[in-house]
Amino acid sequence: MKSKKRSKRNTSKRKASNFSFKKILLFVIIIACLAGGVKIGLAYKEEQQALQNQKAQKEELAKEVEEKEKNQPIVGQMPKYKAIYGVDSQKVWNALNTYDYDNGGKKEIFLTFDDGPSLTNTPNVIKILNENNVKGTFFVIGKSLKIDGAPAILKELYNNGMAIANHSYSHDYAYLYPGRVVNMDNFISDFNKNDELIKKSLGVKNFSTRVIRCPGGQISWKKTEPINDYLIKHNMTSMDWNALNGDAEGPKKNAEQLYQEAVKSGHGKNLIVLLMHDTYGKEETVKALDRIIKHYKKLGYEFKTLV
Repeated sequence: MKSKKRSKRNTSKRKASNFSFKKILLFVIIIACLAGGVKIGLAYKEEQQALQNQKAQKEELAKEVEEKEKNQPIVGQMPKYKAIYGVDSQKVWNALNTYDYDNGGKKEIFLTFDDGPSLTNTPNVIKILNENNVKGTFFVIGKSLKIDGAPAILKELYNNGMAIANHSYSHDYAYLYPGRVVNMDNFISDFNKNDELIKKSLGVKNFSTRVIRCPGGQISWKKTEPINDYLIKHNMTSMDWNALNGDAEGPKKNAEQLYQEAVKSGHGKNLIVLLMHDTYGKEETVKALDRIIKHYKKLGYEFKTLV
């Protein structure tokens, strides 16, 4: 009888002992889980903080790059277009001065437009260039740029990837070349005045152009060596032409005649700087432009800009 009682007591003790062990084990497991959870939570928090830090660093770097790009000089053309279409104007200037149009066998044409921007013809020129996926170089004058609405057209040129060049403020032969000889003080003052107006009109404070075109063409005037000296010293170029559509020469021509002249004057040249005008009264040039572009495309020319 006593043996049975002792057996029951021992069994009870073992059960109590097992129950206590289970409680302790469960408690340990809970503590471990809590500790693991806290550790995971801390690790997640650290990871999120690291990601936030990386994001902040990237944003800061992006701001620095953006700010740096804003302050970088923009010469002649919006950089993303310049990288695709831009050609060093110094190279082209040298080729024109030496009458070397072979261009290493490479066919390149530069569509150039003088005396704008105009409210009438320049927007249509932009439209035709865009439709043909080509760019041009626009030699603007201050007199045109001072007209109400003209700065907006200049911005449209720039935003559409065209190159902007300086064609003087006044376009006044008597002021620039008295007695057909260049007056350098007047010349420099006039072109600098237009350079500032271009910059102001674009609203791009770090814009400049190194390409100029003398009104009438440099080749038309006497004793222009000082122009070359000045431009070389300031890393600039003077750009005449070796082909034209004839929209400013002789009697007024219709679109067909302008097209024929643009084809004839460019014949046999791998490097072509084609002179045209986008100013007021040049509607026939606009009408001929699409055919001119398609003609030179068919011949395999690449359309480039002067920068």
